[in-house]
Amino acid sequence: MKLTADQMRSLPEFFKKIRDPRRPQGRPHYVHVVLALAAGAILCGMPSYKSIADWTKALSPTARARFGCYFSHRENSVPSESTIRNVMIRVDPVELDQALQCWNAQYGVIDQSLAIDGKIMRNAIDENGRQTHTMGFVGYQSKHSYTPKKLVPCQ
Repeated sequence: MKLTADQMRSLPEFFKKIRDPRRPQGRPHYVHVVLALAAGAILCGMPSYKSIADWTKALSPTARARFGCYFSHRENSVPSESTIRNVMIRVDPVELDQALQCWNAQYGVIDQSLAIDGKIMRNAIDENGRQTHTMGFVGYQSKHSYTPKKLVPCQ
C-alpha cells in the first residue's frame, strides 16, 4: 500500500491521545509520531522492527515532515529501531487498538469485505503470561492492507 500525503499527515493525529510509556527524560520523538511511523511502515508491508526502522530512514524529508518528525541538524530526524521497539512493546494495547479503529473508520470505508490472516507473535507475552496474536486485514474491493490488531486470546 502506498500512503497518500493526507494519510501521512493524519496518522499522528490518531495516536495523540495515547499515553507515552517511556520515562520523560531522553525522549526526543513524540509517542504519536513513533506510532504513526510504525503504522505507516506496517501498512506498507514492513513486518519487523528492523524493516520499520529502515523504512523510516528511507523516507524523504517531505514525508518525514508530513509524519511530524522533529527537525534537528538540518533534517527531520526519525526514531531508531530500539526506540520504535521500545514504544511498540510498551504502549497500552487498548489505547492503540482504539486509535487504529478510528483510523480504519475513516480510511477503511471503501471495502465491503476483508480477507483476514492471523499470526502468533514469538516472545510477545503479556503480564498474565499469554502470547500476543496479530491479525492483518486486506480489503477485497480496494486491495488495501489495513492495520493489524493485537489480540490476546481469552482463557
